[in-house]
Amino acid sequence: MDVTASAQDMFDRGLAAVKGAVSGAAVELQPFMAGFVRLCSDGWLQGWHECNGGNLTYRMTADDVKACRPFFSEKPGEWVGMDVKVANVGGSFFATTAAGSFMRNVQLDVAGNVGIVEVNGAGDAWRTVWGFKDGGRPTSEFPSHLMTHGVRMEATGGASRVLYHAHPDNVIALTKVVPLDARSLTRALWKAATECIMVLPMGVGVVPCMVPGGPELARATSELMKTYDAVVWAQHGLFCSGPDFDATFGLMHSIDKAAHIHGLALAMNGGSADFANTISDDDLRAIAESLGLKANEAFLD
Repeated sequence: MDVTASAQDMFDRGLAAVKGAVSGAAVELQPFMAGFVRLCSDGWLQGWHECNGGNLTYRMTADDVKACRPFFSEKPGEWVGMDVKVANVGGSFFATTAAGSFMRNVQLDVAGNVGIVEVNGAGDAWRTVWGFKDGGRPTSEFPSHLMTHGVRMEATGGASRVLYHAHPDNVIALTKVVPLDARSLTRALWKAATECIMVLPMGVGVVPCMVPGGPELARATSELMKTYDAVVWAQHGLFCSGPDFDATFGLMHSIDKAAHIHGLALAMNGGSADFANTISDDDLRAIAESLGLKANEAFLD
């Protein structure tokens, strides 16, 4: 028996095991991943993610990729083609929740519920480079997210990096009592509380009830995201974008809270939207101007 070879083999196997353990921890401890996990947990605590509802993607920075690259799989997954082609995100890396994953479980097992995927140069295929340890894959709406990431990159000069979809109950309820057009829905939100126009000066886009995860919904959302940071999906939920996790979560939180206030006011007023007191359009303009924001004049009288 070659004792030296046996010892070396044991050392190599031990080193491989340590590398495997460090691999997950190293990626999970990156600042961007901490923010990713926190958003998932905060959304769950808000009650926005029943069952496996909702999803989150993040377009990684060059520094994020550099920090994580030593821990990527030695053998990446196979390339998986998509029915969409988003050239301006070609070569990018995305952190994404897994298809069928529960937001409440992300903090308990990041590598099992989150993965990092690389998009090919043409922007029409992806492969796993980290995570999805139990054989998972990106959210089923990953192609839709990719389309919207491409749109938001163009609209924001590359600043937008986070896309977040959830099912805020107050927003869904609002789509049952307010006309389903961007102006009506935006005005209900803006006039609910003075803070709303501060985080939502352009208002919200609205798409009618569509098949969840379907191509029509993806195309309609991407088109509206050329203008809006947030799009309401009637009877379904909300889709928000932002430069970072705090801004994106804060946007969704603010919209849901404004929807909640509007609903409370309706209930207190016997179901009528003819409130005794409200925020005037001049007030809305003044609030926006005080912060150097340009409110969407199409939604003001």
